[in-house]
Amino acid sequence: MTGTETIVALFSIVVIDLVLGGDNAIVIALAAKSLPPEQRKTAIIWGTLGAVGVRVSLTAVALYLLSIPLLQFVGGLMLVWIAFKLLLNDNQNGTNKAGGIKSGKNILDAVKIIILADLLMGIDNVIAIAGAARGSIFMVMFGLAISIPIIVWGSTFILRLMERFPFIIYLGGGVLAWTAGQMIAEDPIILREAGYFIPCFEIIVPVITLILVLSLGYYLKQKNLIRKNIK
Repeated sequence: MTGTETIVALFSIVVIDLVLGGDNAIVIALAAKSLPPEQRKTAIIWGTLGAVGVRVSLTAVALYLLSIPLLQFVGGLMLVWIAFKLLLNDNQNGTNKAGGIKSGKNILDAVKIIILADLLMGIDNVIAIAGAARGSIFMVMFGLAISIPIIVWGSTFILRLMERFPFIIYLGGGVLAWTAGQMIAEDPIILREAGYFIPCFEIIVPVITLILVLSLGYYLKQKNLIRKNIK
Protein backbone atom coordinates (compact mmCIF):
# COMPACT_ATOMS: atom_id res chain seq x y z
CA MET A 1 0.00 0.00 0.00
CA THR A 2 1.07 3.57 -0.65
CA GLY A 3 1.47 6.07 2.18
CA THR A 4 -1.96 7.57 1.48
CA GLU A 5 -3.62 4.14 1.34
CA THR A 6 -1.98 3.20 4.64
CA ILE A 7 -3.28 6.34 6.35
CA VAL A 8 -6.80 5.80 4.94
CA ALA A 9 -6.79 2.13 6.01
CA LEU A 10 -5.61 3.01 9.52
CA PHE A 11 -8.22 5.78 9.85
CA SER A 12 -10.93 3.39 8.64
CA ILE A 13 -9.95 0.69 11.14
CA VAL A 14 -9.94 3.11 14.07
CA VAL A 15 -13.32 4.63 13.09
CA ILE A 16 -14.84 1.16 12.60
CA ASP A 17 -13.54 0.02 15.99
CA LEU A 18 -14.88 3.09 17.77
CA VAL A 19 -18.31 3.05 16.12
CA LEU A 20 -18.89 -0.71 16.34
CA GLY A 21 -17.09 -1.18 19.65
CA GLY A 22 -19.51 0.58 22.02
CA ASP A 23 -21.36 -2.62 22.88
CA ASN A 24 -18.10 -4.44 23.54
CA ALA A 25 -17.04 -1.74 25.99
CA ILE A 26 -20.32 -2.07 27.86
CA VAL A 27 -19.84 -5.85 28.07
CA ILE A 28 -16.45 -5.27 29.68
CA ALA A 29 -18.01 -2.97 32.26
CA LEU A 30 -20.88 -5.37 32.99
CA ALA A 31 -18.59 -8.39 33.34
CA ALA A 32 -16.43 -6.66 35.93
CA LYS A 33 -19.02 -4.64 37.85
CA SER A 34 -19.60 -7.19 40.65
CA LEU A 35 -15.91 -7.59 41.43
CA PRO A 36 -14.23 -5.67 44.26
CA PRO A 37 -12.82 -2.34 43.02
CA GLU A 38 -9.23 -3.54 43.35
CA GLN A 39 -9.96 -6.54 41.07
CA ARG A 40 -11.91 -4.76 38.36
CA LYS A 41 -8.88 -3.22 36.67
CA THR A 42 -7.10 -6.59 36.55
CA ALA A 43 -10.16 -8.32 35.06
CA ILE A 44 -10.63 -5.56 32.48
CA ILE A 45 -6.96 -5.61 31.41
CA TRP A 46 -6.71 -9.41 31.06
CA GLY A 47 -10.16 -9.71 29.52
CA THR A 48 -9.37 -7.01 26.99
CA LEU A 49 -6.00 -8.55 26.11
CA GLY A 50 -7.69 -11.93 25.61
CA ALA A 51 -10.43 -10.36 23.49
CA VAL A 52 -7.85 -8.54 21.36
CA GLY A 53 -5.94 -11.79 20.84
CA VAL A 54 -9.10 -13.55 19.71
CA ARG A 55 -10.04 -10.60 17.48
CA VAL A 56 -6.63 -10.53 15.77
CA SER A 57 -6.75 -14.30 15.18
CA LEU A 58 -10.26 -14.14 13.70
CA THR A 59 -9.32 -11.18 11.53
CA ALA A 60 -6.24 -13.03 10.25
CA VAL A 61 -8.54 -15.90 9.20
CA ALA A 62 -10.92 -13.39 7.60
CA LEU A 63 -8.03 -11.79 5.69
CA TYR A 64 -7.15 -15.20 4.25
CA LEU A 65 -10.76 -16.01 3.35
CA LEU A 66 -11.20 -12.64 1.65
CA SER A 67 -8.30 -13.49 -0.67
CA ILE A 68 -10.45 -16.27 -2.20
CA PRO A 69 -12.27 -15.08 -5.36
CA LEU A 70 -15.93 -14.06 -4.84
CA LEU A 71 -15.64 -14.34 -1.03
CA GLN A 72 -14.38 -10.75 -0.98
CA PHE A 73 -17.49 -9.77 -2.98
CA VAL A 74 -19.70 -11.62 -0.47
CA GLY A 75 -17.82 -9.95 2.39
CA GLY A 76 -18.50 -6.57 0.79
CA LEU A 77 -22.22 -7.31 0.61
CA MET A 78 -22.19 -8.38 4.28
CA LEU A 79 -20.46 -5.12 5.15
CA VAL A 80 -23.18 -3.15 3.34
CA TRP A 81 -25.73 -4.90 5.58
CA ILE A 82 -23.64 -4.09 8.68
CA ALA A 83 -23.55 -0.42 7.63
CA PHE A 84 -27.35 -0.41 7.25
CA LYS A 85 -27.77 -2.01 10.69
CA LEU A 86 -25.56 0.67 12.20
CA LEU A 87 -27.53 3.50 10.60
CA LEU A 88 -30.96 2.05 11.40
CA ASN A 89 -30.22 0.98 14.96
CA ASP A 90 -32.10 3.36 17.27
CA ASN A 91 -30.52 1.88 20.39
CA GLN A 92 -26.96 3.14 20.65
CA ASN A 93 -26.42 2.35 24.31
CA GLY A 94 -25.60 -1.29 23.71
CA THR A 95 -28.47 -2.78 25.66
CA ASN A 96 -29.74 -4.75 22.67
CA LYS A 97 -26.59 -6.84 22.57
CA ALA A 98 -25.22 -6.46 26.04
CA GLY A 99 -28.36 -6.54 28.14
CA GLY A 100 -28.14 -10.28 28.77
CA ILE A 101 -24.49 -10.29 29.83
CA LYS A 102 -23.97 -11.42 33.40
CA SER A 103 -21.33 -10.16 35.82
CA GLY A 104 -18.37 -12.36 36.72
CA LYS A 105 -18.07 -13.83 40.21
CA ASN A 106 -14.28 -13.64 40.21
CA ILE A 107 -11.45 -12.37 38.00
CA LEU A 108 -11.17 -15.55 35.92
CA ASP A 109 -14.93 -15.71 35.46
CA ALA A 110 -15.06 -12.06 34.36
CA VAL A 111 -12.16 -12.56 31.93
CA LYS A 112 -13.90 -15.57 30.35
CA ILE A 113 -17.16 -13.61 30.01
CA ILE A 114 -15.38 -10.68 28.33
CA ILE A 115 -13.56 -12.91 25.83
CA LEU A 116 -16.61 -15.05 25.00
CA ALA A 117 -18.91 -12.04 24.63
CA ASP A 118 -16.40 -10.27 22.39
CA LEU A 119 -16.11 -13.43 20.29
CA LEU A 120 -19.89 -13.65 19.85
CA MET A 121 -20.45 -9.92 19.34
CA GLY A 122 -17.34 -9.09 17.31
CA ILE A 123 -18.15 -10.77 13.98
CA ASP A 124 -19.25 -7.47 12.40
CA ASN A 125 -16.03 -5.81 13.61
CA VAL A 126 -13.92 -8.64 12.21
CA ILE A 127 -15.48 -8.46 8.72
CA ALA A 128 -15.27 -4.66 8.64
CA ILE A 129 -11.67 -4.49 9.86
CA ALA A 130 -10.52 -7.26 7.51
CA GLY A 131 -11.97 -5.31 4.60
CA ALA A 132 -10.43 -2.02 5.69
CA ALA A 133 -7.00 -3.57 6.33
CA ARG A 134 -6.58 -4.42 2.62
CA GLY A 135 -4.74 -7.67 3.40
CA SER A 136 -2.36 -6.29 6.05
CA ILE A 137 -2.40 -8.01 9.46
CA PHE A 138 -0.01 -5.28 10.66
CA MET A 139 -2.70 -2.67 9.97
CA VAL A 140 -5.19 -4.76 11.95
CA MET A 141 -2.90 -4.98 14.98
CA PHE A 142 -1.88 -1.32 14.79
CA GLY A 143 -5.47 -0.14 14.44
CA LEU A 144 -6.59 -2.28 17.38
CA ALA A 145 -3.66 -1.06 19.47
CA ILE A 146 -4.84 2.52 18.96
CA SER A 147 -8.58 2.02 19.33
CA ILE A 148 -8.94 -0.64 22.06
CA PRO A 149 -7.65 1.60 24.90
CA ILE A 150 -9.99 4.35 23.71
CA ILE A 151 -12.95 1.94 23.72
CA VAL A 152 -12.17 0.51 27.16
CA TRP A 153 -11.46 3.72 29.01
CA GLY A 154 -13.50 6.17 26.96
CA SER A 155 -16.59 4.14 26.09
CA THR A 156 -19.00 6.29 28.11
CA PHE A 157 -17.67 9.47 26.50
CA ILE A 158 -17.83 7.92 23.02
CA LEU A 159 -21.42 6.75 23.50
CA ARG A 160 -22.46 10.19 24.75
CA LEU A 161 -20.83 11.79 21.72
CA MET A 162 -22.65 9.40 19.40
CA GLU A 163 -25.97 10.24 21.07
CA ARG A 164 -25.33 13.99 21.02
CA PHE A 165 -23.84 14.17 17.53
CA PRO A 166 -25.64 11.65 15.27
CA PHE A 167 -23.35 12.53 12.35
CA ILE A 168 -20.69 10.35 14.02
CA ILE A 169 -22.89 7.34 13.28
CA TYR A 170 -23.14 8.43 9.65
CA LEU A 171 -19.38 8.90 9.54
CA GLY A 172 -18.97 5.31 10.69
CA GLY A 173 -21.63 4.12 8.24
CA GLY A 174 -19.87 5.99 5.45
CA VAL A 175 -16.53 4.37 6.26
CA LEU A 176 -18.19 0.94 6.29
CA ALA A 177 -19.96 1.63 2.99
CA TRP A 178 -16.78 2.87 1.31
CA THR A 179 -14.86 -0.18 2.58
CA ALA A 180 -17.65 -2.46 1.31
CA GLY A 181 -17.48 -0.81 -2.11
CA GLN A 182 -13.71 -1.31 -2.24
CA MET A 183 -14.08 -4.97 -1.30
CA ILE A 184 -16.69 -5.52 -4.02
CA ALA A 185 -14.70 -3.65 -6.68
CA GLU A 186 -11.40 -5.37 -5.87
CA ASP A 187 -12.71 -8.94 -5.87
CA PRO A 188 -10.63 -10.69 -8.58
CA ILE A 189 -13.63 -12.14 -10.45
CA ILE A 190 -15.67 -8.91 -10.32
CA LEU A 191 -12.60 -6.95 -11.42
CA ARG A 192 -11.96 -9.34 -14.30
CA GLU A 193 -15.56 -9.49 -15.52
CA ALA A 194 -16.51 -5.83 -15.08
CA GLY A 195 -13.65 -3.72 -13.77
CA TYR A 196 -11.47 -3.90 -16.86
CA PHE A 197 -14.27 -2.56 -19.05
CA ILE A 198 -15.45 0.34 -16.87
CA PRO A 199 -13.18 3.37 -16.40
CA CYS A 200 -12.35 4.24 -12.77
CA PHE A 201 -14.25 1.12 -11.64
CA GLU A 202 -12.40 0.92 -8.30
CA ILE A 203 -13.54 4.48 -7.47
CA ILE A 204 -17.03 4.41 -8.98
CA VAL A 205 -18.20 1.34 -7.03
CA PRO A 206 -17.21 2.68 -3.56
CA VAL A 207 -18.73 6.09 -4.37
CA ILE A 208 -22.03 4.54 -5.51
CA THR A 209 -22.09 2.22 -2.49
CA LEU A 210 -21.42 5.16 -0.16
CA ILE A 211 -24.21 7.28 -1.67
CA LEU A 212 -26.73 4.42 -1.70
CA VAL A 213 -26.06 3.30 1.89
CA LEU A 214 -26.10 6.79 3.42
CA SER A 215 -29.07 8.11 1.45
CA LEU A 216 -31.21 4.98 1.83
CA GLY A 217 -30.16 4.58 5.47
CA TYR A 218 -31.12 8.19 6.23
CA TYR A 219 -34.44 7.84 4.38
CA LEU A 220 -35.42 4.63 6.19
CA LYS A 221 -34.38 6.03 9.57
CA GLN A 222 -36.47 9.16 9.07
CA LYS A 223 -39.39 7.01 7.91
CA ASN A 224 -39.13 4.90 11.07
CA LEU A 225 -39.03 8.04 13.24
CA ILE A 226 -42.15 9.43 11.57
CA ARG A 227 -43.94 6.11 12.06
CA LYS A 228 -43.03 6.06 15.77
CA ASN A 229 -44.22 9.64 16.25
CA ILE A 230 -47.55 8.84 14.61
CA LYS A 231 -48.05 5.87 16.98
